[in-house]
Amino acid sequence: MADSRAHDPYSRSSGGESDPSRSGLGLSVAAAPAEPRPPPPGQAVRGLDDLTGLSHTLLDTSDEAEILGLAMAHVAAAGPYSAEAGYIEVGGDLVAAPANGRLHASAVDRRVRELAGHDGPVTVRGRPWGRAFGLRGLQRLHGYLVVTSDSEPTEEERFLLATLVRHTAAALSLAFAHRRQRDDSVELHRVREERTALQRQLISVMAEQAYQRAVRTLLTDVAAAGGGEGAVTRALHGLTGLPALVEDRFGRLRSWSGPGRPDPYPEPDPVRQDEMLQAVARQAGPVRVKDRLITLVRPHGEILGVLALIDAGGEAGEHAVLALEHAATSLALELAHLRRLAEVELRLHRELADDLLAGTDTASAYARSEAIGHDLHRRHFIVVVRWSNRTADDSFAETVGRVATALGMRSLQTRRSDHVILVTDAKPRARALYEALALETGTQSGAIGVSAPCDSPNDIPRRYQEAQRALEVRRHSREGSGTTFFDELGLYRILGPGNDYRQLEAFVHEWIGQLIDYDSRHHATMVDTLTRYFDCGGNYDETAASLAIHRSTLRYRLQRIRDISGNDLANVEDRLNLQVATRVWKIVLGGSG
Repeated sequence: MADSRAHDPYSRSSGGESDPSRSGLGLSVAAAPAEPRPPPPGQAVRGLDDLTGLSHTLLDTSDEAEILGLAMAHVAAAGPYSAEAGYIEVGGDLVAAPANGRLHASAVDRRVRELAGHDGPVTVRGRPWGRAFGLRGLQRLHGYLVVTSDSEPTEEERFLLATLVRHTAAALSLAFAHRRQRDDSVELHRVREERTALQRQLISVMAEQAYQRAVRTLLTDVAAAGGGEGAVTRALHGLTGLPALVEDRFGRLRSWSGPGRPDPYPEPDPVRQDEMLQAVARQAGPVRVKDRLITLVRPHGEILGVLALIDAGGEAGEHAVLALEHAATSLALELAHLRRLAEVELRLHRELADDLLAGTDTASAYARSEAIGHDLHRRHFIVVVRWSNRTADDSFAETVGRVATALGMRSLQTRRSDHVILVTDAKPRARALYEALALETGTQSGAIGVSAPCDSPNDIPRRYQEAQRALEVRRHSREGSGTTFFDELGLYRILGPGNDYRQLEAFVHEWIGQLIDYDSRHHATMVDTLTRYFDCGGNYDETAASLAIHRSTLRYRLQRIRDISGNDLANVEDRLNLQVATRVWKIVLGGSG
């Protein structure tokens, strides 16, 4: 209804004249303007004395209507004035009080309401000068005093009237405070105690606001610096003095600041972790769980992690809770930003991996890999991962990628409907990747196939088929779980559907390639000797006779075959692979070398 701001009628913004000597009055208590100039000697001094006595009476009066009535009755003590109207603010409205035993004119009432809390001139018939003065307290407008005069007031009369207005406003402020206390059934003798309590509250609020600003500033600076989870937990520990930590949504530690960090950190229980997340999500604000004060980091409702304070002694107060909430907000923004970056990076990685598996231009592949920070010039392996109880969705793909990274495998990653594919620059150690994934997923029912090494992006499509072959051999073997390497398959790599001429050549080259090269360089017949040996069932006499050589010559050649190829004819696995290789060389490849 009315603007409670102090308004100076002499200022240009109030619409009054710029020269105080030519404008109306408008001093108020709340605005705390410069004190009125000391009155001149003479009649003004006597008027000021009268007003001083009136001031004591006003301040001792607790009824607002009575205060306004006294002020209106003593307007004449300040000069040739007449109290035209008076108003008391009641329930957000201005209630008029009679002046000189009569009600004021409706035009005055309209004019006062138009002023909306400001001081301003008022026109009254037969009165050359008139003005409405807002009676303001510290926080609100208490009413209006409308004064008219039959002549333009002198400077001394203006000063006295301003003093009366100020004293009246002060008395109304005090009476308002008394009335509010009476309405609240608070005894009069507790006024000073309440005032003290309000002062203490103000100090507390100011301290709280200062702390909030400090917390917001610190955590905003941390977020702007891009320090990640570690910077947030360090700031939170510094603010609260309590150990602070961040866990991912699965309960695995990401950052800890402060003393008492468990080593090793407890392995989370997936069921209990989900129950805890659901319980905390149902509450508003931080929740105490045993010795922790926990809040969720969840931008846009998606839980990205847990931020907590270790508070075994229950020391965390409102300031700690406030710091924890602000830290969670800061961390949510940081993690959401990192999540978006990770999603873009993952998409670029997947697109490149998909193109490499399908076959793509080498120069383009090198350029794109450099753009995303992956060195495709290194020797790579294709790793295919399939877990029987897990769909190859984004979540499982993320798990595979995280485990591979932890094992030092820098990879491009993509997925198909039932398996995840890594194009990685490190050959997995025999069981490391499988065992880590079994631990991560909680089950050992998974299989991994690893290709032979590839030295060029052009090799990747074929190596992908090799990894798939190794995976299928593993899945259909007696022990269906574990890791199988294509270059350890031996005979199994050329069994089954989908074999092509290159795979047969590669198999032959692996097992008897050194013998073929030796024969070519020395015009020897080592491969043919080995073939005849197998054709004769390993019988020395029959083999020597078919080759038309002496038995001792055959024994010498077989020893040279062992030395050149590095394979042992007495080993069942080597013997089988060598025999198949010689058969393929003779029948499929035509003994061409």
